[in-house]
Amino acid sequence: MEMKTPRRGRPLGPRLAFGALLLLFALGAGHTLLWRTMAQQLESGLATWVEIRRAQGWRVDHAAPVRGGWPFSATLTLGTVRLEGGGATLPGGLALDAERVVLRVTLPRLNRLRVEMPGAQRLRLAGGEWRFAADELVALVPLEPDTPPREAVLLAERLRLAGPAGPMEVARARLAVASSSTATEDEPAITLDLAAEAIDLPAAADATRGFGRRIEALLAELSLSGPVPPGREPARRAEAWRDAGGSLELRQVALRWGPAEVAAAATLALDEALQPMGAGTLRVTGAAEALQALTDAGVVGRRAAGTARIMLPLMSRPAPGGGTEIEVPVTVEDRTLAIARIPVLRFPAWDWPVASAAPR
Repeated sequence: MEMKTPRRGRPLGPRLAFGALLLLFALGAGHTLLWRTMAQQLESGLATWVEIRRAQGWRVDHAAPVRGGWPFSATLTLGTVRLEGGGATLPGGLALDAERVVLRVTLPRLNRLRVEMPGAQRLRLAGGEWRFAADELVALVPLEPDTPPREAVLLAERLRLAGPAGPMEVARARLAVASSSTATEDEPAITLDLAAEAIDLPAAADATRGFGRRIEALLAELSLSGPVPPGREPARRAEAWRDAGGSLELRQVALRWGPAEVAAAATLALDEALQPMGAGTLRVTGAAEALQALTDAGVVGRRAAGTARIMLPLMSRPAPGGGTEIEVPVTVEDRTLAIARIPVLRFPAWDWPVASAAPR
């Protein structure tokens, strides 16, 4: 009986290789399509944001956006960015000139926009001008469909600033901002959470006398209650906010500077003349050492220092971490800051800005 030899099929290796090539081609095409979609959405979002800001009276100028970032992110690079406005709310308005701004969305975090600001920047605010640059200066903004962002986080590494008082530097800083347009009287309309380390103040600043140039750490948590009324007249907006029960709550302000550690909390509002008023508490650790440093630097006179040395033991109590601390009430009334009912500082009157015409 004759046996038949089985027919051999086509080799499996070439077919697998061809299938792998087709799969890689499909993945590459899909990834390229995704990258283009991300870039288009960035451009569309930028155009919408600019349109809204201009409708609100802001001036917004920038160079033509340039796409980039492939393959792992989509970026838009903007050169010579100019943002100006806010004169109806801020004294002197706000103007920002950025050498370069990079908008970035990175896989797989497609719901988060990363705004990078490399290079030299210039900010004009409340009549003063600051030039600044950083090793890293980034804002992180959540992205939601058809919803304007209500929060953002600003991160800075080795932030260098040059302002009216001279140059200063911040090693690290983090600022978180959140807002709510529907906040009621008892709800926060705006919250700010700031943390900064190794703040080197300008050498010529009077505040450095006694305590030195470096602030080791600064923490601040502020909350502005709502609702914040709309409009272009700052004084009328402030009056309406006051009449609706608006307040600014300093939930926490903590400072480590020289020999002292300071913590404060207070609630502030506006009086009948639209001037700040409020009350809170001030807690100081290392008060005796701080007093001696200020006396040696000539900030506190010898006679006042002698009186303070007599009073400090009467106000001191053991601190949780060792040593002693003092806790005293703080008030702001009739433009005067008082600590333990002793007036220590008189403020100039706050002049509310007049609404200016929108920039062209």
